Amino acid sequence: MRKRSFMRHLAFAVALSFSAAVMAQDKPVRTPLWAHGAPGFEDRAGIPELAEDYWTKRVNDPSITAFLPPRANATGTAIVLVPGGGHRLLVTTTEGDDVGRWLAHRGVAAFVVRYRLFREEGSPYTLEDARADVERAMRTVRARAGDYGIDPHRIGVWGFSAGGELARMVALSPPVPPRGHPDAIDAMSEKPDFAILEFPGPLHAGERVTADSPPMLLGAANDDACCSGPAVDVLDAYRRAHASVEMHLYAAGGHAFNLGEDTPLVSLQHWPDRVLDWLSDRGLLGRPAPVFTPK
Repeated sequence: MRKRSFMRHLAFAVALSFSAAVMAQDKPVRTPLWAHGAPGFEDRAGIPELAEDYWTKRVNDPSITAFLPPRANATGTAIVLVPGGGHRLLVTTTEGDDVGRWLAHRGVAAFVVRYRLFREEGSPYTLEDARADVERAMRTVRARAGDYGIDPHRIGVWGFSAGGELARMVALSPPVPPRGHPDAIDAMSEKPDFAILEFPGPLHAGERVTADSPPMLLGAANDDACCSGPAVDVLDAYRRAHASVEMHLYAAGGHAFNLGEDTPLVSLQHWPDRVLDWLSDRGLLGRPAPVFTPK
């Protein structure tokens, strides 16, 4: 997570405004992950969030915000977006809603998770609570795939920084046991069909990477002292397991290059194209994946 100036964020939002005009909905739809609040913390569901500039804090009623493409160009693919912020805040603009609009304009349904923050001052939550929120988001999107017009077998996760930690956990680690009274949504699989980790942080849970692990795309800058190493670690684990992985390790750029909207480096400005290339090569953008036979 890196602070963005308000004016730079505003310029980026204006550049994306044309995409909002072609969305299927008048405005994004936000849905709580649990009808009565997070299990065990239902009495906190009514506490209002605090949002300023680029960030959101005080998340007590975890939710997803849906950005849906027009049905005419919908691909049937969906991505659950997990913003970063060091588990102290959520970068719900440049690592959340802005990315959701960008994906929807390209035919991909996007769902931004507002999850609980265990490092926020005064927080009663733990890392497992944040994990539970992301897992519940994956299950919710899959359970409502018909309503959203998506393929329940084409649902991925894309995490940034601290959100990349959570995306890694949901993709590669056993889930957190459901709390409270499990419902029909809890019976759905939380596992993504593919995953994108962008400058993921170092936190992770017990994991076992196999040849059948979700296909993974990794992106980081080599001079990111925090978060280039974890991406390389995941790459090495995938290579050892002969699992499907692709990584773009850029020479420079530091932390939080997001969609390349706030960097002079041309290579990072083109990072979003690499995401689309990777999705296309997997047949996730409405066209068949190319057939490749190794020589």
